[in-house]
Amino acid sequence: MKRAFDLVVAATALVVLAPVLLLLGVVVAATSPGGPLFRQTRVGRHRRPFTLLKFRSMSVRPGTEDGAFDAGDRTRVTAIGRLLRKSKLDELPQLWNIVVGDMSFVGPRPEVPRWTEVHPERWERVLAVRPGITDPASLEFRDEEELLADSEDPEALYRDVILPRKLELSEEYLRRRTLWRDIVVVLGTLGALPVRPTGSRTEDPGESEA
Repeated sequence: MKRAFDLVVAATALVVLAPVLLLLGVVVAATSPGGPLFRQTRVGRHRRPFTLLKFRSMSVRPGTEDGAFDAGDRTRVTAIGRLLRKSKLDELPQLWNIVVGDMSFVGPRPEVPRWTEVHPERWERVLAVRPGITDPASLEFRDEEELLADSEDPEALYRDVILPRKLELSEEYLRRRTLWRDIVVVLGTLGALPVRPTGSRTEDPGESEA
């Protein structure tokens, strides 16, 4: 039922939003060097790697597709990228990830391979389901970028504090997940968007992009 819901809604959204997606892609490509999409390898259900898609919101830097860690670094964020991040429009290409079965609307956020080697026994439980565009951890850590930017050692902060908490929230979500709970998470995510200041968003640590 969850997969059927994801497939129908994501496919419909892709068709309806096709002009918007095309326009955003053109704007991204025209306002900074590089293509419109950011692609990065993430770890999906049963540890199957897949290519996560986003609209590119940062200037191009080689190596980011493999999960180079510079989370919290805002110096590479483009002007249009700030707007995309604030509105979460940069996530729209993940509708395709949902259609092809890589992701769901709600589920643990997918990580780059290096972070799934930390606490591997916990990841085995979390990776039993499809990752999602949003989840309870995304709501709790909506200001993650600011936390990392203010830290003297953002990598240690993520590894030792943020990641364990995200895994805890993911495990709790898996124990209690229902379609209604997923709807609540989606509504909570949508409700958080208008009040987030520019630059304040949930950032995947491997997402420091191209």
